[in-house]
Amino acid sequence: MTPYLDIQNLTKRFGARVLFEDISFSIAEGQKVGLIAQNGTGKSTLMSILTGHEGYESGSIIWRNDLRIGFLEQSPKFDPEESVLDACFNHQGNEEKVLRAKQILTQLHITDLQQPMGQLSGGQQKRVALANALLNDPDFLLLDEPTNHLDLEMIVWLEGYLSRSNLTLLMVTHDRYFLDHVCNIILELADNRIYSYRGNYSYYLDKRQERIDNQRAEIARANNLYRTELEWMRRMPQARGHKARYREEAFYELEAKAKQRIEDRQMRLKASNVYIGSKIFECQYVSKKFEDNGQEKVILDNFYYNFARFEKMGIVGNNGTGKSTFVKMLLGLTPSDSGKFDIGETVRFGYFSQEGLKFDENEKVIDVITDIADYIDLGGGRKMTASQFLNYFMIPPEEQHNYVYKLSGGERRKLYLCTVLMRNPNFLVLDEPTNDLDIQTLQVLEEYLQDFPGCVIIISHDRYFMDKVVDHLLVFEGNGVIKDFPGNYTQYREWKSLKSKEEETAQQNKVANTKVAKKKDYHHDDRRRMSYKEKREYEQLEKEIKALEKEKACIEEALSSGTL
Repeated sequence: MTPYLDIQNLTKRFGARVLFEDISFSIAEGQKVGLIAQNGTGKSTLMSILTGHEGYESGSIIWRNDLRIGFLEQSPKFDPEESVLDACFNHQGNEEKVLRAKQILTQLHITDLQQPMGQLSGGQQKRVALANALLNDPDFLLLDEPTNHLDLEMIVWLEGYLSRSNLTLLMVTHDRYFLDHVCNIILELADNRIYSYRGNYSYYLDKRQERIDNQRAEIARANNLYRTELEWMRRMPQARGHKARYREEAFYELEAKAKQRIEDRQMRLKASNVYIGSKIFECQYVSKKFEDNGQEKVILDNFYYNFARFEKMGIVGNNGTGKSTFVKMLLGLTPSDSGKFDIGETVRFGYFSQEGLKFDENEKVIDVITDIADYIDLGGGRKMTASQFLNYFMIPPEEQHNYVYKLSGGERRKLYLCTVLMRNPNFLVLDEPTNDLDIQTLQVLEEYLQDFPGCVIIISHDRYFMDKVVDHLLVFEGNGVIKDFPGNYTQYREWKSLKSKEEETAQQNKVANTKVAKKKDYHHDDRRRMSYKEKREYEQLEKEIKALEKEKACIEEALSSGTL
């Protein structure tokens, strides 16, 4: 059977930099493929090539004929004056397509179809873009970071929709639960090559480790042989002249293999010089509300919370419930309507905002960090230079002297994260830190936060990341309702699911009991037992009826006799 997509010997360069070289893979009908790679290695570039927005040096891309293709961009852009319905540009006034657009948008919780796109949040705009991608019932769907800016409810919905559908997929995402639940093939772009794994993300992790272990073993064998051959090569030229030429050629191949480097997992970075006092912050009966399209929107309603030392808190909730507003009030960036945040004297905040940071495009990466500090003090006499710190967060030395304008979106996010951490704060506030970061960097960040000796607040829709880092949740349910949950996100979902089942069972029991009660009442009305007084009255009535019947008979007899 002809594959939906066949890529052969594809090569892409940016100047002297090779993103990928001679990569080949194909995607058959029904396959759900996840593409994994480090930031800056060409994931989004490959997606742009496939959609025709980017060229390439050599190779071939062959799509099956008459294939309907849907594409979701990483950062979709719309005309801010255009209505939501008109932004679904594929409907073209067709009534069936308009109805289809309305159905999809409603499923994605977009109900005001006449609202201008400029009034929508980033998450809402992403949902409209998703509706566009699904509108024509595509055979093949290209998704670039589909979970970015979506709240957890929407991520779970999309996960279920894609896993149940017969759609063929190629997607770039860092969401590991999403990869695990949706994909049946993982492609890894590394070392300018493509590695294929026929399974989900968990399967990929196991097989990738096997591949790396085998490569290490091969490199170790090559090194042992290399030492022997190097001695031979260093002998007098006359000694080498009597040997077969192939041995000399084989030496250079062996040398290349022996000098290969497999990226080892970084040592865990444990800072011990971070000190924070016992008093962190107290949220003292804070209220906050504002007008949104003529409607009053409550964020906090007389909310109280006392933050504990070394607490690692996650904040979750649907888009628009006030998560980012809450942390901005904590940091003093947004005023509250009433109440206050009482913050401890020793607290030094490090804030990673969702909006990111504007860099000087013509500044070198290493200079951005050294402008903050030349090194970070790890305590106990240990120090880490700015270059070592960047390398720890997967920005290698050869890229540290690049200019900022050359960085990809993910690399810029990584650099921004380093600027926050380099200031050595003792309280980290991270608003959507996982967006656009590659999985390897996420693993490093997870370990850093697990070992971080201060306090942490994280707003994130990355379930895997939250499970790894936080031990406590604030759940923003909207309209000022905030629930305190002692556990991570998976535990919260399980509890919520169990609670929903219990409520459903209780409701069913209530309905059943009501029906039984009504049935019993019906019978009771007809057959209920009489009281003692009612029995006496009934007996008396029976006597009176008998006496009246006798009297009636006597009157009838008298009337018949004609004596009256």
